[in-house]
Amino acid sequence: MAVVSGLSIVYRIRPALSRLIALALRWSFMSLYNICKRGVDILICAPAMVVLLPVFGVLVIVIRLGSKGPAVFRQERAGKNARPFVFYKFRTMKLDVEPFGPSPKSGRDPRLTKVGKFLREYSLDELPQLFNILRGDMSIVGPRPLYLSQIPEWSERQKKRLIVRPGLTGLAQISGRGELTREEKLELDVKYVETAGFLTDMKIILATIGQVFRRRSIYEKRYSQNEHTRGEDRR
Repeated sequence: MAVVSGLSIVYRIRPALSRLIALALRWSFMSLYNICKRGVDILICAPAMVVLLPVFGVLVIVIRLGSKGPAVFRQERAGKNARPFVFYKFRTMKLDVEPFGPSPKSGRDPRLTKVGKFLREYSLDELPQLFNILRGDMSIVGPRPLYLSQIPEWSERQKKRLIVRPGLTGLAQISGRGELTREEKLELDVKYVETAGFLTDMKIILATIGQVFRRRSIYEKRYSQNEHTRGEDRR
């Protein structure tokens, strides 16, 4: 009886031990992945900022000449673990419009400046976020940074998107972008968190390059009335 009892204990312990080993391996992999990912962010963004400085200068001048107001738009967004940070973009809208209403549905949106329409179509308005990446607020790949005031509206599953740093591009951006509803984007964000890895990141980066040149799904085609952008303006 003692032998049988001992064997039953061993059989009960083995699955638990296997789970612990699997968790330890997963934690070790994610730690290495996060360290390497941060290193890659810096290695790519630091030289990119230097190379693109003339482009930044030209865009700042063109934006200022094209419409009244600052060239860079600043807004508070939710970062990793819901930590707030100041998010930067080149301004694409006129200064006297509500900045927290629904996103433009087309390039004919009267809130957009002529320069702003061009910047959005080639995603050039996102370039200042390279600075956010260098500061550690964001990563090249990750869920797009949303508003702190939206967090209470999310389910516990959707809040998993806050486990990682927000990104310049992500799974939702290469899977439909403006063609997706908010809920579909949030689900894809969570899927990214659950499957994040070096290969996934590389696929997203390569797919993003293709999206930018094809100018696909730039505007919010399925933006419903209850999906409003919100935040504190820091122009």
